[in-house]
Amino acid sequence: MTEAGAATDHAWRQTLRAAAEGFDAQTLAELPTTVKAVQKGDESARLALLAALWHAAARDPAATWPVYDALAQSWSGAPLEGHETPASQGVAPYTGALWPALFDVLDATRSGELDAVGVTLRVAGLATHLDTAFGGLAEATARALSGIEPHERSVTPPIRLDDLAGYAGGSLGDTLLRMLRDNGYDPEVLDRSSIGLDGLPPALRYLNTRILQTHDIWHLVAGYETTALHEIAISAFQLAQFGHNYSALFLATAVTTGAESRIEGLPILLTIISEAWRHGRCTPPLMAVDWEAHWGDDIDALREHLGVAPFSSSLPANLFELLAAAG
Repeated sequence: MTEAGAATDHAWRQTLRAAAEGFDAQTLAELPTTVKAVQKGDESARLALLAALWHAAARDPAATWPVYDALAQSWSGAPLEGHETPASQGVAPYTGALWPALFDVLDATRSGELDAVGVTLRVAGLATHLDTAFGGLAEATARALSGIEPHERSVTPPIRLDDLAGYAGGSLGDTLLRMLRDNGYDPEVLDRSSIGLDGLPPALRYLNTRILQTHDIWHLVAGYETTALHEIAISAFQLAQFGHNYSALFLATAVTTGAESRIEGLPILLTIISEAWRHGRCTPPLMAVDWEAHWGDDIDALREHLGVAPFSSSLPANLFELLAAAG
């Protein structure tokens, strides 16, 4: 990168930080207008939108729903209805350490040095740079989730490949087993103990452990493919479903990357996030489903039973792969 390019990056990042730290109730109230201005290419509006996404990811977890509802409704112009959402429990301050850590992730992403697992670990690491008050707010918000009661649920044992063997073709168990084996996936994505989930308070421990176990199940039942675009989409779906903080950090990081260095792709990101957020808001809560009791069920029948419509997007699932192949 040239000295001029580095100086431009530094100036833009400091402007982003100032916008995020200046986010307030008035900025939130103006978010629908802000999103419309983003569609017209307004740079100050892009920064205001990023400020809203970081507010939800790093300061007030309950702000997730009003922020993303405003984004989804204003981006598409269509009204949005969803299940009940928690009220704000308070706002944590930003730490000074968050921004350098975020900028390091942006630099590593731009340089291409991170694979998918590397991105996951680096984004998850941003949570260690949130203020200590944020954890209490996230726990209180999780406890208030309608229809889940995560603090009253026991963490289930790890899923093993042997648990999925012997079920008929087309069943959830057989389809999941084939998906894991064909792609070389781990049944739980990451090792729960190595990333510190055992040390979380009850609601967050249950939710974060359970989504590790069931992320690929949600892919299958909710109709998300394992492409780069649909990994972004399912993050928005998960965020809408239960306020998953990793997903909030991941989406805020992805949109920040687009706004800083891949501006031509920003409409793609905001379209897929809005579509999948809407899908998550109108789908009954999946976190309360006892998936282990449904290994033998046909996936289509299971969707009908749970009231889940497969994800439908205006964008091809393999769009990023097509663009990469085209150079």
